[in-house]
Amino acid sequence: MTEADPSPQRFRDLMLDAEPGFEQVMVCVFDIQRHETRTYRTLLDQPDSTVEELAAELERDRSNVNRSLSTLREKGLAERGRRLLDGGGHVYQYTATPLPEAKELMHDTLDEWTAYVHSRIDEFGEETV
Repeated sequence: MTEADPSPQRFRDLMLDAEPGFEQVMVCVFDIQRHETRTYRTLLDQPDSTVEELAAELERDRSNVNRSLSTLREKGLAERGRRLLDGGGHVYQYTATPLPEAKELMHDTLDEWTAYVHSRIDEFGEETV
């Protein structure tokens, strides 16, 4: 299975919820934490945010926000750009993957996981030589 596979407990929780919300589906499909979904949603509303701006908006420590952004980038849910500063140097700015693309990524990730489960089901009862 791939790194983005839903954890068994999260998948069970999702199945038991009659109407799971966006964040609950993201947590399950991408195997991320709720605070990472909050970071993603904040980035949707405030593109090109810096870590400092996000930390203030989310009321979280900068190091925690950095970890959330790393996870989101690994999962394909955020991008990092660099902006040059007038006085020299640069600052990183983060933008969320647009919602339509994120939804497609959710579908693709879930389809891959489902195909894996189907292949495992097909293997049941086969003898190993």
